[in-house]
Amino acid sequence: VQLQASGGGLVQAGGSLRLSCEASGRTSSNNGMGWFRQPPGQEREFVASISWSGDSTNYAESVKGRFTVSRNKASNTVSLQMNSLKPEDTAVYYCARARGSYGRTSQSDYNAWGQGTQVTVSS
Repeated sequence: VQLQASGGGLVQAGGSLRLSCEASGRTSSNNGMGWFRQPPGQEREFVASISWSGDSTNYAESVKGRFTVSRNKASNTVSLQMNSLKPEDTAVYYCARARGSYGRTSQSDYNAWGQGTQVTVSS
């Protein structure tokens, strides 16, 4: 499976961006999906995940209430709507496919990764 993330860019604090991740190749609709991010000079961290059915989602505390993850199984895409962006949200954002049906918070629970898309939030 190949994952292609897009939608990153430069936005002012308080603004919004919508990231998309399209899966191609040997895709399966039975896997959870997740979003991670790597801020400058820091380790990659969990942001959000969604189950295979789309009924279960999980968010990092730092983004709860501001970010929303969703998926369209028909088009093999997962989206991350990011509102009320803050400068500390600046990072490279990665989408990933979970090994199982539910997305977890640990990177080791994912076995396929996209190339990353840069999000920069100016103050």
